[in-house]
Amino acid sequence: MTANAENIIVRVAAKGDGVTADGRHVAFSAPLDEVLDDGGLIKGPHHVEPPCRHFKECGGCSLQQLDAESYAQFVTDRVNYALEGQGLSPTKLHAPQISKPKSRVRASLRAAMVGNIFKLGFSGAGSHRIVDLQQCEIMHPELFAVIAPLRTFLQSVARRKHDMNIELTLADQGVDLLIKNYEPDSLDQHQALSEFAQQTGIARLSLDNGYGPETQWEPNPVTVTLGNVPVALPHSSFLQSTADGKDALIAAMLETVGDTKLIADLFAGLGTFSFALGGERKIYAAEGSRDAISALKSAANIARLQVFTEHRDLYRRPLSPEELNRFGAVILDPPRAGARDQIVQLAKSEVPKICYISCNPASFARDAKTLCEAGYKLKEVWPVGQFLWSTHVELVSSFVR
Repeated sequence: MTANAENIIVRVAAKGDGVTADGRHVAFSAPLDEVLDDGGLIKGPHHVEPPCRHFKECGGCSLQQLDAESYAQFVTDRVNYALEGQGLSPTKLHAPQISKPKSRVRASLRAAMVGNIFKLGFSGAGSHRIVDLQQCEIMHPELFAVIAPLRTFLQSVARRKHDMNIELTLADQGVDLLIKNYEPDSLDQHQALSEFAQQTGIARLSLDNGYGPETQWEPNPVTVTLGNVPVALPHSSFLQSTADGKDALIAAMLETVGDTKLIADLFAGLGTFSFALGGERKIYAAEGSRDAISALKSAANIARLQVFTEHRDLYRRPLSPEELNRFGAVILDPPRAGARDQIVQLAKSEVPKICYISCNPASFARDAKTLCEAGYKLKEVWPVGQFLWSTHVELVSSFVR
């Protein structure tokens, strides 16, 4: 029996649905699947068995039905379609770098009593219910190992209809754990909290009951190593999600800036890119988070690197063309909204090289168009899939005057 060509899934759309040749969207399908008249699927060669028992129920992953080839194509297409939508095409679009399973070094979870059952896990797909996490194919094993003992501890102190939010980060010393919306109400609970942290091997345990994080347990100062430099880790700091993803971003950045000696690192965070540039260059690093830029400055001073820092809100006060023209290259890694105001100033500048790192192809393409209309050339783009099996895609790009 010959398949109707209009019923074949030909691509995966930005939000993860498969799209048939005639434009229908079908959830949890893969390229070359055939959609039956009753809505069922005949699985094609790119449709694989999802590795996680929570797939479809959990909101952490939405594309585990794709094989490696079709997922890599999805990552590339997300970048390509965003650029095409702005009428742009890079000189070279590289093959995507995809992070491995069980490599995510950050995770945000929820915990609550649901009836008489305590649950700890990710939010369900498209809902507020909690999927009680028994398996995770994206989280680093060292993070996942904390889940079971944390569930046991929190169950003993949980109150009904009282959600707690959990942040897990893998630091140099081990797991950094932040529990939000929980406050011990007795000396015994404070002691139990410290005993839990000690027995579980937590590097730092902090609580936030609405007034900001407060450290309860930290036997040694918690750091993350960036470019061989240990950097103090402020609470809830942004880090790249996987080690191999971070390495891919850095490699593309280094290729873009080349041997440039004077570089501006905008939206610098803790210094992921500043410290990767090595000690022979002069770096100006600007960041809006006071905690992050203070940690960057302190680490650079201890390492005796030529990194000059400024606490600066680049949305309210972007660098002007006159300030930018001092640099041979500019690196920027803004939040998902992009960097519209800073890009307008860059477009007016004479900076020879720009390395734009983005976690949102749509806002990137908008900003890229502004640069290209001002005379910059979009030379290369490197897609990066740090968020395996999700629809979130990152990229590195190089622009030249």
